[in-house]
Amino acid sequence: MTTRFSGTDSYVATEDLTMAVNAAVTLERPLLVKGEPGTGKTELARQVADALGVPMIEWNIKSTTRAQQGLYEYDAVSRLRDSQLGEDRVHDVANYIRKGKLWQAFDADQKVVLLIDEVDKADIEFPNDLLQELDKMEFHVYETGETIRAKHRPIVIITSNNEKELPDAFLRRCFFHYIRFPDAETMRAIVEVHHPGIKESLLTTALTQFFEVREQPGLKKKPSTSEVLDWLKLLLAEDLTAEDLKRDGANALPRLHGALLKNEQDVHLFERLAFMARGQR
Repeated sequence: MTTRFSGTDSYVATEDLTMAVNAAVTLERPLLVKGEPGTGKTELARQVADALGVPMIEWNIKSTTRAQQGLYEYDAVSRLRDSQLGEDRVHDVANYIRKGKLWQAFDADQKVVLLIDEVDKADIEFPNDLLQELDKMEFHVYETGETIRAKHRPIVIITSNNEKELPDAFLRRCFFHYIRFPDAETMRAIVEVHHPGIKESLLTTALTQFFEVREQPGLKKKPSTSEVLDWLKLLLAEDLTAEDLKRDGANALPRLHGALLKNEQDVHLFERLAFMARGQR
């Protein structure tokens, strides 16, 4: 297994991001990654696993997710039903224990990457409820009386979209990195990975328009890296040229803007800009 991450052929990692990953691995602390949606936080975990040659276990957090589900769940209902049916398996409580993602990571026969994705979606107490398990790399199963300890300490990557503040006690135990939105040069490198050989004139015009859209005051949702990649894919599929993308004041919306603008308020914003531009002629 490689012990250092330096990006992959399909993922452009900036120097500060690779340093953050390697620092978290060295310190054996969870890496907390924040950033705008669509900046590659989830994909980072997959690429770290790929680069280091280890499996990845993914725990997708929802608003209803409880920390206990990451450890295990005891299915008392199934056990009661089996007891009523006279099933032999009812005598072994272990038959009714469902392993969670942390248990799977702790029980793995090799080091794994454990992704806890979008931790800020859960209840505010969720991160605190995982503190001890992530610190000690062990937990107790009360129904069976056993203690589950990590055979190999997993590389834990936790993502957050900043929807809510995370507790200080949780933050202290993490190595933190904020993925800044790529600058134009980094964005070109990212595009080259996904759309190699794209014409320079088309790329320059498209990225100019993309960054203009992102910087428009009043925009409710700025388009992300993943959205500009989708947009470029559509432009290439339609065989559009840089000339086709040219806009005048009467048409402020970019071609195929549905890939970039994801709510009606932002579309109306650009329509109003176009209306004002026509009125000033």
